[in-house]
Amino acid sequence: MKVTVSRKAHFNAAHRLYRKDWSEEKNNLVFGKCNNPNYHGHNYELIVSVTGPINPETGFVMDVKILSDLIKEHIEDAFDHKNLNLDVPDFEDLNPTAENIAVVIWNKLRPYIDSTLEMEVVLYETPRNFVTYKGN
Repeated sequence: MKVTVSRKAHFNAAHRLYRKDWSEEKNNLVFGKCNNPNYHGHNYELIVSVTGPINPETGFVMDVKILSDLIKEHIEDAFDHKNLNLDVPDFEDLNPTAENIAVVIWNKLRPYIDSTLEMEVVLYETPRNFVTYKGN
């Protein structure tokens, strides 16, 4: 029997979608208003889920307090009220699309979650636009 536990978190961040190796015209064509050179922001909603068997001793799949602390330390503190392009080294050479942000979040948290447990990151960039990454 497997059960999924989830923790929801929130951060605000600015970004600009563009490629340094493309012309301004091509960036505008592909990324449109998201290529604003003055950046733009989002109120991101994050859900991190961990799936596995219930530990018979604790009754937990994973202690949600530990998951909450990991998200706070490694994601919220690193991303909240930051310009992802300028302030977060992970995006120095990586376009901070929702897809790439979700993968970076997964990679930042994965080393701290028991490797026998499955992990999933769902990142809402807007209430209607979101991405999911499961590590594959």
